[in-house]
Amino acid sequence: MDPNQLQDLVRRYQSQVDFLLIRWEEAQGTDIVLSRELQETCSEISAQGGQVRACYRGGWGFASCNRVDQLTQCVEQAIRGARLVGQETTILAPVTPQIAHYGLDRGCTDPRQIPLEEKLALCQTYNHLLLKHHPRITSTSVRYGDSWQQVTLVTSEGSVLSQAWVDLEMRFAALATSGNQVQTGRETLGSRRGFADLLGYEAQVQAAAGRAVQALDLPGVQGGVYTVVIDPILSGLFVHEAFGHLSEADTVYENPDLLETMSLGRRFGPKGLHILDGAAPPGHRGSYHFDDEGTPARLTPLIRDGELVGRLHSRETAGHLEEAPTGNARCLDYHYPSLVRMTNTWIAPSHTDPLTPPVNTSLPVQPENIRAYYASSGALAGIERGLLCVNWLGGMTNGEMFTFAAGQSWLIEQGELTQAVRDVNLSGNVFETLADIEWIGSDFFWDESGGCGKGGQSGLAVGCGGPSLRIRDLLVGGQ
Repeated sequence: MDPNQLQDLVRRYQSQVDFLLIRWEEAQGTDIVLSRELQETCSEISAQGGQVRACYRGGWGFASCNRVDQLTQCVEQAIRGARLVGQETTILAPVTPQIAHYGLDRGCTDPRQIPLEEKLALCQTYNHLLLKHHPRITSTSVRYGDSWQQVTLVTSEGSVLSQAWVDLEMRFAALATSGNQVQTGRETLGSRRGFADLLGYEAQVQAAAGRAVQALDLPGVQGGVYTVVIDPILSGLFVHEAFGHLSEADTVYENPDLLETMSLGRRFGPKGLHILDGAAPPGHRGSYHFDDEGTPARLTPLIRDGELVGRLHSRETAGHLEEAPTGNARCLDYHYPSLVRMTNTWIAPSHTDPLTPPVNTSLPVQPENIRAYYASSGALAGIERGLLCVNWLGGMTNGEMFTFAAGQSWLIEQGELTQAVRDVNLSGNVFETLADIEWIGSDFFWDESGGCGKGGQSGLAVGCGGPSLRIRDLLVGGQ
């Protein structure tokens, strides 16, 4: 899309509103789904479309289309909507207008260059490994998705921006059954670099099937309150789901009670606890150069040494709360208006500069190395009765409350790992849980497999990560 066309449209109509933005998107992608031995989906998709956002006296209008010749009509619809509802004052935190073009980042390979047959063959290979792992495996699922996107954005303040990226994701699941007992093993992976990052996961895929089969013969955990050690994958899930959404300022400033709870300067955790979010660190699935309002990507400290010091903003929420915009206004695609969304969210490992984006210190720990790894880390020392939980099967959050299902778990007794157990569900209040963190590991792992949902926009690519954590008095659901 020629940016000059978008600029001409903006100039023609910008006097009718306080703020006008046109975002044009071109996208191509692949979607493959295998279920057992059935090929449910194998498709290549191509799409283009535009969206218009207009603000007048604090009221927003939005319209979208998928044809260039409909853009003028979209602009007029968005302006009409904004003028219809606007009754107050437009407050947008200022950003410096920019003119910039960003192609694919160095090191990225375009998934459009890989034949569909090669992508399908990879899915079939992984699915075969799941199906043939053990006779108790009764159902499998393999999902593959890739996309290439290019976005051009023009605003009435003078920004003319474009950027391109690629995104890939795979999900594997195996269902094992024995009588009335059903257990699931899963594995996910994602990348913003290229198809090669999805190769070579045969061992992890088979391990997922193995976890499902092994869990059939494990005892269920006894429900109660435990000291729990969680691995980097679970801590990444925790910081995203349980804390990250509460940091999104559109949720906060529309809820006076939550705004009071999330007041800056309040202590939520121990000294040494640092939580950050940012799209500026390159190479992750939540990374980009500017958000969908044209605000440059940055790194935003949320908790520093246990105290709340920041939150995630669009220009509107930053303006209303008199804080700086953080570049977190994102939309799933041109069909949707932007919302305040996380990008890459992480807990900083101990003994590091929290403002330096961490790198992986190791892959997720494999079962045969669990005992040696966590014994040497010091995480288990002094725990009379506890649990070690690694990976995850699922979870949900409701405001400040969360529940996560662990992928694998072991009892900790007198500082030693003993019996493996199944059906471990971790529940709690996020603020109480942050305060109960009593040990932060120096390890770290980025989970690049996330797809975040909010406001009807599900599957937005994000990254999350963290170190191993030890948390006291965590509620564990079980038998």
